[in-house]
Amino acid sequence: MKSFLLFVEKILLVLLLSAFVLDFIYTSVFAQSETRNKVENVINSNPQNYDVIILGTSRANNHFVSELFEQKGLKTFNYGMSGSHLFETSLMLKLMLERDWKIKNVIVETDLNLSNEKRDDATFSRFMPFLHQSKTISNHFEKEPDFLELYYVPFYRYIQFDTKVGFRAWHKTLVNEPTNTLANKGYYPLGFNPKANMKNNIESLVPLRNRYFEEIKQICKANNINLIAVTTPMCSNVKGMDYFKKVKALYSEIKEYEHVVEGDQYFSSCGHLNDKGARLYTTKIIKDLFKK
Repeated sequence: MKSFLLFVEKILLVLLLSAFVLDFIYTSVFAQSETRNKVENVINSNPQNYDVIILGTSRANNHFVSELFEQKGLKTFNYGMSGSHLFETSLMLKLMLERDWKIKNVIVETDLNLSNEKRDDATFSRFMPFLHQSKTISNHFEKEPDFLELYYVPFYRYIQFDTKVGFRAWHKTLVNEPTNTLANKGYYPLGFNPKANMKNNIESLVPLRNRYFEEIKQICKANNINLIAVTTPMCSNVKGMDYFKKVKALYSEIKEYEHVVEGDQYFSSCGHLNDKGARLYTTKIIKDLFKK
């Protein structure tokens, strides 16, 4: 019995040591990458200077054409991330400032994402390799229910979020496999989809006095950043569009742009403009909000 327990202890020790080694190897590789996704690009960056930074979900990523801002002499990058929530949006802004970025204007898409304060696991996982390297990240996540095991158990976070930061992602990062995430200065254009479902129902959504949008407001005020909060377009056949009236009632400073692009020919799906629509929308934003 004694020899069996000793054998089990040795197995556990080997597993623990292996977890520490794997954690170190994975983290070391992700810590060198700047080009595979927007989170890595910010975390591994040097200090930057921008006239305009764009933040939000896919409704930011697919709607704000960085090139059109640049044509007006505004150095711009679109850091919108598909699937993200304001939980991750707030953290991205914190990380930029942690790395001494100088930002004049932040455009934040604030519409459907106001309806929840949860994290998005797919986006959340991209921060995991840096959990021990950035106090900003660990502080932002420390109230999450699984924080302790993610933070203290070696290699657990890579197992838990294997689809995004597991072996496949690690290997692609190791060999520096290119992606188009940072192309077009972060803007991701969509094409016209004739088979797209041009219907949506947002009647169940209720905008919140969102703690992470409140964080963004406080951060911008403390760092003398001009915060521009806007809604973004929806297709013509949407049930529950009074949601946007509730947004405006809750946050009077949010600028209403959900109706500025009309015609489903400008949409790739009901909630996302195609490239033609995005250019119309961005042109309107620049004309209204960046007058010289």
